[in-house]
Amino acid sequence: MAHFEKTLSSETRFEGRVFTVTVDKVELENGRTSTREVVHHHGGACIAALTDENEVYLVRQFRYAFGQELWELPAGKLEKGEDPFAAARRELGEECGLTAEHFVDLGPVYPTVGYCSEIIYCWAATGLAPCDMHLDEDEFLTPEKVPFDRAVEMVLSGEIRDGKTVAALLKIKALRDAGKL
Repeated sequence: MAHFEKTLSSETRFEGRVFTVTVDKVELENGRTSTREVVHHHGGACIAALTDENEVYLVRQFRYAFGQELWELPAGKLEKGEDPFAAARRELGEECGLTAEHFVDLGPVYPTVGYCSEIIYCWAATGLAPCDMHLDEDEFLTPEKVPFDRAVEMVLSGEIRDGKTVAALLKIKALRDAGKL
């Protein structure tokens, strides 16, 4: 039998530009009730741009919640109902000034399953060509080409800590090692 929880009631406690927070009363599979605080998020898309020289584009961006600059793959949040693949392609152009000819779907990542509904959709892109880079007016980042093997070392050493970036880079490495990419 599959595990489950049934929503009995839901109260919105915060509605913001990026997410909404609800406090829900749920019935557990044993019949008891509990409370769940949920962050509802429209999701995001990320893209690993891979060069013919075995490099990957990463961006360095200050992340306020952590008070530090982090290494990440180009990514962005989805607008309600936005196609994740279109968003990933958009972010590649906005953040790295690139388009791509070929894409491999790396699948979704659920970054924080305990309290957040966010899903990040991930792709790898090859056949890169330059286009105009156009960051959002409140976005400041620096794109850099990093040798792919070095990027994997950065994940393993803890220098890259961003969850979507860790997941996508390790998945690409595993697919390459298996001869599937």
